[in-house]
Amino acid sequence: MKGYWIALYKKIGDMDNLKNYAAKVTPIIKSYGGKPLVRGGKYLNLEGDDFPRTVIWEFSSYEKAIECHNSKEYQDGWAMAKETTERNLQIIEGT
Repeated sequence: MKGYWIALYKKIGDMDNLKNYAAKVTPIIKSYGGKPLVRGGKYLNLEGDDFPRTVIWEFSSYEKAIECHNSKEYQDGWAMAKETTERNLQIIEGT
């Protein structure tokens, strides 16, 4: 079954940090087979908390999604933005 990263951004304190993070990690995530499905864009919040940015990546498997997240390369990239960015990130197994 496929695996998905679902990131709900609660706060983006420095958009340049986030852009630099994205530029660095996009090729890393793709090297693990990640395919971007949602990367920001227009949205309509109908219920619950409002998140200014949502990102969804699809992977060939749940295990591959975890492997990518736990990789040194990805973690080094995330270090660029984590001090100024607050998000909820889940890895979810598809059906």
